[in-house]
Amino acid sequence: MSPNNRRRDPGGLSGETLLVCVAVAVAVVVVGGAWVAVRVGHALDGASAGVPTGPFEVFFGLLKGTVAWPSSGTWVLVGLVVVVALLAFVGRASVRSVRGSRSRVDRAAGFLGRGKDVEALSRRNAGATATRLGVDGSPGVLVGRAVGNNEPLYGSWEDMHVDIWGPRTGKTTSRAVPAILDAPGGVLVTSNKRDVVDATRDLRTERGPVWVFDPQGIALEEPTWWWDPLSYVTDEVRAARLAEHFAAGSRDPGARTDAFFDPAGQDLLAGLLLAAALDGRAITDAYSWLTRPTDETPVDILRDHGYRLTADQVAGVITAPDKQRGGIYGTAQQMASCLTSRAVARWISPDGPSDRRPRLDPLELVQASGTLYSLSKEGRGTAGPLVTALTVAIVEAAEDLAARSPGGRLSVPLVGVLDEAANVCRWRELPNLYSHYGSRGIVLMTILQSWSQGVEVWGEHGMKKLWSAANVKVYGGGVSDAAFLEDLSKLVGDYDRRASSVSTTKGQRTVSQQLQRDRILDVADLAAMPKGRALVLASGSRPTLIRTQPWMTGPHATAVRASIAAHDPSASAVLAEAEERA
Repeated sequence: MSPNNRRRDPGGLSGETLLVCVAVAVAVVVVGGAWVAVRVGHALDGASAGVPTGPFEVFFGLLKGTVAWPSSGTWVLVGLVVVVALLAFVGRASVRSVRGSRSRVDRAAGFLGRGKDVEALSRRNAGATATRLGVDGSPGVLVGRAVGNNEPLYGSWEDMHVDIWGPRTGKTTSRAVPAILDAPGGVLVTSNKRDVVDATRDLRTERGPVWVFDPQGIALEEPTWWWDPLSYVTDEVRAARLAEHFAAGSRDPGARTDAFFDPAGQDLLAGLLLAAALDGRAITDAYSWLTRPTDETPVDILRDHGYRLTADQVAGVITAPDKQRGGIYGTAQQMASCLTSRAVARWISPDGPSDRRPRLDPLELVQASGTLYSLSKEGRGTAGPLVTALTVAIVEAAEDLAARSPGGRLSVPLVGVLDEAANVCRWRELPNLYSHYGSRGIVLMTILQSWSQGVEVWGEHGMKKLWSAANVKVYGGGVSDAAFLEDLSKLVGDYDRRASSVSTTKGQRTVSQQLQRDRILDVADLAAMPKGRALVLASGSRPTLIRTQPWMTGPHATAVRASIAAHDPSASAVLAEAEERA
C-alpha cells in the first residue's frame, strides 16, 4: 500500500529548530524592547532629535554609548515588561484551554479526511440531496463535527447507518436522540431503556401521534392501545416471517439449533399463525393449539381457506410418531413462549368485545408521521420477538407506501433508530435488505455495542454484509475486540513519519532523516477512544475524526430537558449528568 500522507510527525519540532526559534524570539524581544523604550522615552523627555530610527542602530548605539538612555525609558521598559507578561499569561491560558478541549487522538485528524475528502458528508451535499428529494426542514442526519475544521457532517436522506459504540460511550445522547429530533417524518425506535423515550416523546408529539410499545413495563407505560401481530399475516409467506421473528428472538445469542426440530417447529408455528389469522382469532390461540398436539382445528381452517399444502404440513406433524410430534410442538412452544405472559397479551389482543382501545395500524402511523417506541428487555421472557415483528410491520408498511409513491420512495423519509438491535430486535433478514431501504426513503440506523454482538445475531457473513451495506459507519469507542479494531485501524490507513537521528563519528556530528510508516490510529488508540470523539467511515470519503454532538449542545436542548423532567422519575439525576456532559 502506498503511503497516503507524507507529513512531519505531529509530535513537534526538532531540538535544533526549537533552539533557533527561542534565540530569534529573545533577540526580537530585547532589540524591540530597547528600541521602543529609547524612542518613546526620548519623545516623552522632548529630546527625540538625533535618535536613530532603526531598531538595530538604537540597540548597538546603546551598547557603544553613542545613544543616550532617556530618563523616561526605564518606566517605558517596565510598562513593556508588564504588557508582555500579561500577553504571555493570556496566551498560555488560551493554549491550555485549547489543549484542554483537545483529546489525545485529535492529532490524528491532520492525517484523516477533511475538506474535499469528506465532501459527500458536507451540509451542502446533504442539503442538495434533500432538495432533490423534496425533503424540507433538515438536510439529513447529523453525524458530528469534523475535528479538523469543525464543519458539520451529515448523512443524507439516502444513507443507511451502522454504529458500534461500547457501553456508556454516549450513543443515545449523541446519535439516537438527535436523529429522532431531526426526523422530518415518521420515526421508529427500538431500545431496552426508557431514556430515549423520555427525552424525545414531547417533541415528537408536536409532529404526530406517539405510540409506546412497552409490554415488559420498562417505561411503566400502560397499554392504552393494542396491536394485532396477526394483522401482518396476509399469506403463508408473511406467516413464515413472523414465525422466524419468534424463533430468532427466543434463542440465546449464539445458541446451537437442532437441524430437524428447529426448522420443523418454526414451520409448525407459521402454519398455526396463518390459521389463527385466517379465522380472525387472537395470536394467543396459536399458542393454545401448541399445547394440544392432536387438535386438528387449524388444519380444518387452512383447508377451508384454500391453503391445502400448509394444512397437510400441519397435519403431518399431528399424525407423526409421539416423540417426533412432541419434540416439534415443544420446540414451537419455546419459540412462542412470550405469548404466555398476561402483561404481554394485553398489548397484542383486545380485552374482550367491549374493548374501546385504539388499534395500531402500521400504515396509518407512517402516513401520519407518527412515532413508535418499542421497548423490551433481554433474556428469558423477553418481548423481543414482538418488538421485531412490530418493527418489520412498520418498515414493510412504509415500503409498500413507497412503492405506490412517486419515484418509488417515501415523499417524507421514515427514520428508524434500532438501538440495542442485537438484543431486542433480532431481524435476521436485515443485512439482506439494508441497502434496498435507502432507495425507498427508509433511513435506518442500527446501533450495536460491539462487532461480535452483531455476529451472534447475523453470523460473520451477515455482519460483514450489514457493515458493507451502510453508507455511514460510526465507531464511538468503548470496544475491546482486537480483531475488529485491527481491521478498523487498517481501514483508517498509515502515514509517513519523518524521523531524525544524530550520530557522531571522529568528532563530526551527522544528522540523518528517514521515513517511517506508522498507523494513523492504532488498536490502542481506537480501544481508548475518548468520549466526545468518534471515527466515521462513509462511502466515497476518507475516514475522518469527529466531535460528537450530544443533544445538550443542539437546538432542542431546552425542550428535551423539559420532556425528561415531565416523564423520567429520576429526572434530576439525568439532567445533572446531562449538564456535566454539556
